[in-house]
Amino acid sequence: MTTRVMLVSPSFDDALGAVRFPADEPLTPDGLRRARAARPAAAGLPADRALTSPSARCRETAEALGLRAEPAPGAAGRAMGRWRGLALEDVLAAEPEAVSAWLSDADSAPHGGETSAQFLGRVADWLAGLAAEGGRVVAVVEPDVVRACVVCALGAPPSSFWRVDVPPLTVTALSGRDGRWNARVAGELGGPAAPGRP
Repeated sequence: MTTRVMLVSPSFDDALGAVRFPADEPLTPDGLRRARAARPAAAGLPADRALTSPSARCRETAEALGLRAEPAPGAAGRAMGRWRGLALEDVLAAEPEAVSAWLSDADSAPHGGETSAQFLGRVADWLAGLAAEGGRVVAVVEPDVVRACVVCALGAPPSSFWRVDVPPLTVTALSGRDGRWNARVAGELGGPAAPGRP
């Protein structure tokens, strides 16, 4: 049985614009407008069910896209501990060695939150659960969850997590069968490379 998962990244919020570790900010007015504008494209995504990360920006994006999404706790964004809500620039200035360790060592969590290894393991378990249920799923999830899904799908090393860019309101498609996943970056939701578009 093949499982198809369409991962949609949330629209714009203040943390994205400020290059800050998220602290559960809602969408900006512009982010909400962009998500609503992508609603027709979201209606064309094939799905038996819809899921969302529990954050405000993911829930609001799902609602603006017209999706009746159920919360997916396993697809929560990475726990950032005491860095939550802080600007990356400020953390870099105050704790350069800690940031370097965090970026280079999958078992490092100087912020007191999840390590990369823990986070990737949690997302891999979430994907395995989706595969066990089968069917077609649309999931509005945090950008770091999309990155982790791509790393897991490709069987790539944890260090590759930092090499996956996930812009707002983009779609990444996964298809899985017999414990193996394929990944396809479909592009901006509603853009020329989105599913169902030439």
